Amino acid sequence: MKKTLLSLITAAVLLQGTVSVASAAELKQKDEIKVAMMPNYPPLEFKDPASGQLTGMDYDLGMELGKRLNRKISWQEIGFEQMVNAVATKRVDMILSGMTDTKPRQDIATFVDYYNSGPQFYTTVAHKEINTMLDLCGKKVGTSRRTTFPAEIAAWSEANCAPAGKPAIVVIGAEGTADARTQLRQGRIEGVVQGSETLPYIMNLEKDTYKPLGKAFAYQVTGMGISKDDQPLIDAVKGALTGMIADGTYLKILTKWGLQDGAIQEVTINKGK
Repeated sequence: MKKTLLSLITAAVLLQGTVSVASAAELKQKDEIKVAMMPNYPPLEFKDPASGQLTGMDYDLGMELGKRLNRKISWQEIGFEQMVNAVATKRVDMILSGMTDTKPRQDIATFVDYYNSGPQFYTTVAHKEINTMLDLCGKKVGTSRRTTFPAEIAAWSEANCAPAGKPAIVVIGAEGTADARTQLRQGRIEGVVQGSETLPYIMNLEKDTYKPLGKAFAYQVTGMGISKDDQPLIDAVKGALTGMIADGTYLKILTKWGLQDGAIQEVTINKGK
């Protein structure tokens, strides 16, 4: 049953007044919120190997948002490179799939920022000769071509390898982080870059296989992408997330997945660079 306008307004007040009466009235027209996700990025989003069901931090956050907005969350599996366009064309209402909030993406969508992260280098323990980030200079490093990581690797290489008198890193675009890890294990590349938030999970899953090299070498903000003209949903999601932070639910979800180090203290809009 749809919530009444009165109850939506009451919920808005409880969520620190961030959802306006007008927004509540417009949000009332949505029976469900269609959310884009590509479940191949554990522990943010993936399918449980035993059940095949969606799970992960983003899934839990999305389901909690739906609960607080009294709206069904309808998960749509969409290729990562298609997500922003899917929001722009109204195919989906929101992206919740570990997407970095960047200035170019802000031209098409508004991002409600919910997590801090950054790219990190790693290699296999078998590579005894590679123990620091600089050891990757002149070597092949793989990463998902659909992310901002290729450009960030190139920028780090230019800023660090050249001044050290070393050749540049050779960036290899992969279909995803799983593909990059496969290439690493096969010896086709010497290193991989993926989000620092996901590396501990992978290292625990494949014990004694990988070793991190330094810390995250860039700062990123992860956001929920929403159509720029859907202000009611932007306000509602920001308000619900603010409430989740205030009552501890947000941190509880992140801690469940070992991702509490990237927790935000305050919800921001379009903070990415």
